[in-house]
Amino acid sequence: MNFPYFAISNSEEDTRLIAEKFFQIIKAGGIVLLNGELGSGKTFFVKSVCKEFGFQNASSPSFAIVNEYSAEKKIVHFDFYRIKKIEELYDLGFEDYFTENEIVFIEWANLFPEILPKKNYLIDFKFVDNNSREITITKNE
Repeated sequence: MNFPYFAISNSEEDTRLIAEKFFQIIKAGGIVLLNGELGSGKTFFVKSVCKEFGFQNASSPSFAIVNEYSAEKKIVHFDFYRIKKIEELYDLGFEDYFTENEIVFIEWANLFPEILPKKNYLIDFKFVDNNSREITITKNE
């Protein structure tokens, strides 16, 4: 996968295949920021990457704010959608999750960009129509 990476997904299977390619390059310590409208595929993408790591029951952290999955790798999955103020993230110990041992996914990262690490993968999901999305992945170092 070369960056910036751009693809059109016309189905969940297309998105799963893009997630599979991304799985091959993401390493422990990686920070993945996901942005896009509701229903654009952010959670499905994260679930697909988690499946590649062997986590079959990954779910959206919309209400829990953060989900953690541990096995050979540790994955932390945040969803900022319901966060009203930045202090809520500090109360969760948000910054403690950025270690060399974990992969951190953050949905709705655009809501609080000021607290995010500058070194990250940014994944944008944009609707083309009801069935298709543009998926753009950039690597920021």
